[in-house]
Amino acid sequence: MSDHQELLSGMALTVFKLNGQFLDVAEGLARPVGLTAAHWQVLGAVLKAPLPVAGIARDMGITRQAVQRIADILVEKGMAEYLPNPAHRRAKLVAPTERGREAVQRIGPAHAAFADRLCEALGEDRASDVHRRLQELSDALERLERNEDRA
Repeated sequence: MSDHQELLSGMALTVFKLNGQFLDVAEGLARPVGLTAAHWQVLGAVLKAPLPVAGIARDMGITRQAVQRIADILVEKGMAEYLPNPAHRRAKLVAPTERGREAVQRIGPAHAAFADRLCEALGEDRASDVHRRLQELSDALERLERNEDRA
């Protein structure tokens, strides 16, 4: 295996592990308010503005079908609603209800406390650097994917 292959494998395995760790943290934060990490993720995606399921999926990097299933559950629980989409008749917008907003707000204090602990463990500057580097990695992968689509 080449050095570059080892680097790629190492990055991927670390990110996969991080994903699992972040999901465990998110489950622990969301569970006390009756949400799952996936519910919190979808509600969080539409807090600022309603989005179609495909838009949420694109932003989160998961399948449209997975988001659709979660959105349907949230609507059934009264935490989200479907709104008409002026840009597309069939692709309804997902929006949080007041109940959904309140659930996410109740996660806030535990989320803030965990964020403070993590930033303290890493150090403020290092935490910012880690975030920036992860974003750079994501951006590079996105560019490579776009270039492969064009080829």
